[in-house]
Amino acid sequence: MPPRSLCGVLARQAGIRPGAVALHFEGSDISYAQLAQRAGQWAARLESEWGVRRGDRVAWLGLNHPGQVILLFALARLGAMLLPLNVRLAAPEWQGQLADCAPRCLFHDEGHAAAAQELGELSGLAVHGVQALESAETACGMVDGGDAELPALLVYTSGTTGRPRAAVHTQGMLMANMRIAAAVQLISPADVVATMLPLFHVGGLCIQTLPALHAGATVILHPRFNAAAALDCIARQRPSLTLQVPATMKALLDHPQWAATDLSSLRAVWAGSSLLPAALVAGFLARGVPLCNVYGATETGPFSIALPPAFAATHAGSCGWPAPGVEVRLQGVQPDAGELLVRGPNVVRSYWAQEPACDEHGWFHTGDLASRAADGSYTIVGRAKDLIISGGENVHPAEIEALLGEHPAVAECAVFGLADARWGEVVAVALVLKAGATLSDEELHGHLDGRLARFKLPRRVLRVDALPRTALGKLQRHALAALVDR
Repeated sequence: MPPRSLCGVLARQAGIRPGAVALHFEGSDISYAQLAQRAGQWAARLESEWGVRRGDRVAWLGLNHPGQVILLFALARLGAMLLPLNVRLAAPEWQGQLADCAPRCLFHDEGHAAAAQELGELSGLAVHGVQALESAETACGMVDGGDAELPALLVYTSGTTGRPRAAVHTQGMLMANMRIAAAVQLISPADVVATMLPLFHVGGLCIQTLPALHAGATVILHPRFNAAAALDCIARQRPSLTLQVPATMKALLDHPQWAATDLSSLRAVWAGSSLLPAALVAGFLARGVPLCNVYGATETGPFSIALPPAFAATHAGSCGWPAPGVEVRLQGVQPDAGELLVRGPNVVRSYWAQEPACDEHGWFHTGDLASRAADGSYTIVGRAKDLIISGGENVHPAEIEALLGEHPAVAECAVFGLADARWGEVVAVALVLKAGATLSDEELHGHLDGRLARFKLPRRVLRVDALPRTALGKLQRHALAALVDR
């Protein structure tokens, strides 16, 4: 019988392969039996010493650490929720999230002790180092008696256009996502998964890390991404899978050791990205590594649409096909283009607290615009809110950005709309040039001439040192127009 709760997932793996390595972190191994035991001990300590009960929230502030993973399973044993705080945020942003969901206490790793103590004083919150939990001895049996409907994880959205909201993931939703992600990626007990992206984000936690534990694989946990450490890990520890994002992929490709590193252990690298630049795909394919893609959002599990290894070369730029059990449809005036809607067992139903995340039919409206090809695969073409309408014509920023990204002088770019009395909106672009590079307006237009309709050509070109982004690295496109008249 499949597990009915998160603690059941651990209990199952501990029974099947107790001595197998579940987590490897900074030279130390934690077996599945030890992982289940520690989760039980921590649950007992959380309940007896700190009064954590069903429905409570407990916050975590720190880099990737086994303690965060164990804490998630321990809290699930009690029917409580983990709130991972984004370490890249500012203290007032942390305070806002803590005030919003009122956790019972805050745990931290060693490197964030001072920040956590200050945050505790400002928020009136009890603060404890993860070492306090690691000293727990009394066990709380990890039996599969949990409730799949109990909330287990709160993850705040990035808030690119409005206030951040906490997506409420139940145990059942997390387990559904584990099954879906493990099935699509063919994760088995033989796999070794290198986790380098932050676990405070559903990408780092839910695309490979939890699915790997669900499947009985080994997870090599890095505190944070570092290109040199990543390449060293691949060369020496021989992982079979890893998850990256465009920024970390580019860092790997640009690293001096990229060409010399033995990548033969990798059967695939997966990317958590709506739009995957063709140059990155080509860079990995040139080394014989399929670069796959998974589309999703904080609210969708996130494993919703996936491009498997067999199609990495033929469908570059596509997100692939809906994952098993996930429904996808397009809402718009055209049958094969429109806003992407997602429905499935891993899609959250609400934000904290009790704010609906889906419509009355259970569809989550992503805000992403997508097209569907004849073979049923989907490609993200932009955000609905980012669509530029110039003279009655629709302009998708992603189309122009992809072409500009091919120019050797361009490090980053972002296309946005500017109000115009005649056309309604005109196209503008903000450019970040590579060190020492120059690019005149004439050269830019020459690069695009003949490749785009004239109404899509940028009328204004800004050169900036950096693009405005959220703490998660998401572009704040709405902030670009304010830069025009500075």
